[in-house]
Amino acid sequence: METSVAMAKMAAADGITHIACSPHANGKYSYDLARNEELANDLRGRLARAGVALTIGVGCDFHLSYDNIQAALADTKKYTINGHGYLLVELPDYGLPRGLTETFYQLRLAGMTPILTHPERNPTLQQEMDRIVDWLRGGLLVQVTTNSVTGGMGRKAERAAHDLLAKKWVHFLATDAHNTTSRPPKMSEARRMVEKKYGVEYAQALCVDNPLAVFEGRPLPEQDEAEDLYEDKKKDKGWVARLLGR
Repeated sequence: METSVAMAKMAAADGITHIACSPHANGKYSYDLARNEELANDLRGRLARAGVALTIGVGCDFHLSYDNIQAALADTKKYTINGHGYLLVELPDYGLPRGLTETFYQLRLAGMTPILTHPERNPTLQQEMDRIVDWLRGGLLVQVTTNSVTGGMGRKAERAAHDLLAKKWVHFLATDAHNTTSRPPKMSEARRMVEKKYGVEYAQALCVDNPLAVFEGRPLPEQDEAEDLYEDKKKDKGWVARLLGR
């Protein structure tokens, strides 16, 4: 709890106003919503007494195991941010689960909106980022880690993050903070970089407007038009195919 308070103070000093506390829900860490609500209330009281102006919410980093998926479909509020329907989905460190497109569809059909966290850090997607096109078309939202934007997650993650940002395929920046040292809750440097490279309005959407809508359970405001999302790319099959119009 002392670390949580220190992280909250650091976040507030960096200009952050809202945090969704999102512990993992996977085979190693079971997700106990009632207990997490108790801890969040404890943290809120400590921050109020310390004069830290920060709004705390609850969600989870949802892993796509069979048991998790079935539990989420049975209770669509349990794992979502503040119970409002937006679900942070984390992929494995390597590879992609089978049936991922169908899983996203099932979650959407049940009334949840999946938010794919840090796809820029997945080695498979780093090589084949166009694989997320169909997911985006199906309503998936994308979140990128601030440390990836600034280079703290390695060159491959940085390059993938900026590829996504350049195409306007990103809806949120988030700290994915774990501590006050190696993974601190800071966003300002990444926001300034996005402002400089991609525009002030886009940075405002990624860092304020979109995440606040999720936190409060509202639809996202109108988004910038994404590039290469609804244009079918025709593969070059050679001069014979072009000549025959195929």
